[in-house]
Amino acid sequence: MVYRSHVLICNGTGCTASKAPELMARLEKELAAKGIEKEVKIVKTGCFGLCEKGPILVIYPEGATYCHVTPDDIEEIVNEHLVKGRIVKRLLLGDKDAEDVAKSLDNVEFFSRQYRIALRNCGVINPEVIDEYIAKDGYAALAKALTEMTPQQVIDEIKKSGLRGRGGGGFSTGMKWQFAAKEVNDQKYVCCNADEGDPGAFMDRSILEGDPHTLIEAMAIAGYAIGSNQGYIYVRAEYPIAVQRLNIAIEQAREYGLLGKNIFDTDFSFDLEIRLGAGAFVCGEETALMTSIEGHRGEPRTRPPFPAVKGLWEKPTILNNVETYANIPVILLKGADWFNTIGTEKSKGTKVFAIGGKINNTGLVEIPMGTTLREVIYDIGGGIPKGKKFKAAQTGGPSGGCIPASHIDTPIDYDNLIALGSMMGSGGLIVMDEDNCMVDIAKFFLEFTVDESCGKCPPCRIGTKRMYEILERITSGKGEEGDIEKLETLAESIKQGALCGLGQTAPNPVLSTIKYFRDEYEAHVKEHRCPSGVCKAMLKYTIISDKCKGCSLCSKKCPVSAISGEIKKPYLIDQSKCIKCGVCMDVCKFAAIEKK
Repeated sequence: MVYRSHVLICNGTGCTASKAPELMARLEKELAAKGIEKEVKIVKTGCFGLCEKGPILVIYPEGATYCHVTPDDIEEIVNEHLVKGRIVKRLLLGDKDAEDVAKSLDNVEFFSRQYRIALRNCGVINPEVIDEYIAKDGYAALAKALTEMTPQQVIDEIKKSGLRGRGGGGFSTGMKWQFAAKEVNDQKYVCCNADEGDPGAFMDRSILEGDPHTLIEAMAIAGYAIGSNQGYIYVRAEYPIAVQRLNIAIEQAREYGLLGKNIFDTDFSFDLEIRLGAGAFVCGEETALMTSIEGHRGEPRTRPPFPAVKGLWEKPTILNNVETYANIPVILLKGADWFNTIGTEKSKGTKVFAIGGKINNTGLVEIPMGTTLREVIYDIGGGIPKGKKFKAAQTGGPSGGCIPASHIDTPIDYDNLIALGSMMGSGGLIVMDEDNCMVDIAKFFLEFTVDESCGKCPPCRIGTKRMYEILERITSGKGEEGDIEKLETLAESIKQGALCGLGQTAPNPVLSTIKYFRDEYEAHVKEHRCPSGVCKAMLKYTIISDKCKGCSLCSKKCPVSAISGEIKKPYLIDQSKCIKCGVCMDVCKFAAIEKK
C-alpha cells in the first residue's frame, strides 16, 4: 500500500512514560474521523535521542518534527498538517520560521553534529516489524558473512576496523573473538551484556527498544566467527519494553529462518535465549554475569582463565555489550577501511553517550571519537541551564571519574579519559555546574558502589564502606585532619586488591575529585564549610536585615516555625530550630535570605 504521509512517533521508555501510546490512539481516532486512515501510516519507533523534547512526532515527506506533543495537540496536527497541509509551527522543533521545513531537524545542532552508526535505525523504523529492518539492509551483513566470508575473514575484518568494546574497558573486539575462535571445544557461547547498571545510562536500552534486530544479526555473525551455535542476551528485568521487543524480534527472526537451523541454506545454525537480570550492578562484570546466567548468585570469578578460554559453563565464551554488537553489521557491509576513517588513531568509530544532569538537552547522542567535551556540552547539549558555569562531567558511571572544566577541550577517547583519571565506561555522561559539591558527588557514587558490592572480596566489601564512612563524616561537618589522606590510601589499596574490575575502579570518583577539587575537600575538613552550599549539616540560612521588608512570608512558609519577627521589621531565623530546607529562601521576594 502506498501512503501519502508517514507519522513516526517515539515509543521509547521516556516517551511512553509521557503518554506516547495515548498519542497513537488519539491519532488513529482522528485519522478515522477525517476518513484518511488509509492514507496515513502510523509508525511506532524507538528513541529519537532528544529526550528533553519528548514526546516527539515526525511527519514525512515534509520532515516536520514536532516536540512536547500532548494528546490534546493531535486534533490540530491532523486538521492543519495532514488535512490542510499547513505546518503547526508552535510545536515545531528547530527554526519555526524555516522556509524549508524538511531541513528543520538537520538544522538542529543536537542532531547535525552527530554521526549515527549504532543508533542508525533508532527513531527511523518500527522495531517490531522485521521487514522494516530488512529494508534498511538488515541481515545483509549476516548473509555476506555466511555466503562470502570464512569465519577467520570475519574476525580479521573486525580486528582491522579497530572496534573496541563499548561496555567499559575498551578491549579489542576482534582480538576477543580471535581468542575464542582458537579454542577447541564441543561447545562455545556468544553472550550480550544488556544489563546496563550505571546511574544515568540508557544507551543499550534505547538500541534494544529501537533496533533489536541489529543485536540479533550481530550475535549470529559473532557465533559464525567463533564457531558457536548458541547465544544468550542478559538484559535487565527493569527494561520491560526492551525485553518485549527483543522477544518479538527473536520470534520474527526464527520465522524468517534467520535464527535456527541452516541459516541462509548453509550448515551454520545459531539460536538465542534471553536471561533476565535481577538488577545487581555487579552482574555487569563479565564473569559475574555468566555466573548469573548459570543460575547462581552473581559474583565475579578470578581471572585467568578468561571467558574466551573458560566462560559460561566453563566453555569458551565471548561477551560484548549491545552498543559494541550494533556496530558489527555496518562494519561488515561498509568495510573496516570505512570504519577506520571515523574517530582517532587508537579509538575508532563513534561512541553513544547518555547526557544528563545540569544540561539543557538531556538525551542520547552518538559522536565520532575525538569530539571534545565542549562540543558535547555546548554545541550538542545546548549548554548549562540558567547560564550557570560548567564545573565538571562524570564519565564512566561509578567506575569513572570527574573531568574538570579545565579539561573541557580534551578530545573524548579511551586513552584521554583514562589519562584524566576517568574512563569511557558504557557511556553515561553526567554534567555538573557551579552549584554541585564535588565531595557530595563522590559520596553519591561511592554509596552506590557500597550498596551494589557483591561482598565476595574484602577490599571492595570493607574498603569502600570505610571510604564512604569518611566521606559521610566530612560532609556532615565532622571531618578531621588526615581524612583526605586516609581516603587516598584506602583507594589505592582497593584498586590493587579488589577481585573484579568494578571493585578496582570503585575509588575513581573519589580519587578524581580529590585530584581536581582538593580545595573543596579541604574547606569541608579544615573550615567545616561546603563552598557550594550543598552539604546540609554545614549550611546556615540567615536573613539580611537591611534587605528584609518584614513581609512575614518566610515565617508563614517555614515548616518548623523557626522564623519570627514583627511585620515591616527584619525577621530572624532560630538556628536551633532550622532544618535547612531552604523554603524561606525560595519564597523570599526580596533576596533577603542568604545561604552560607
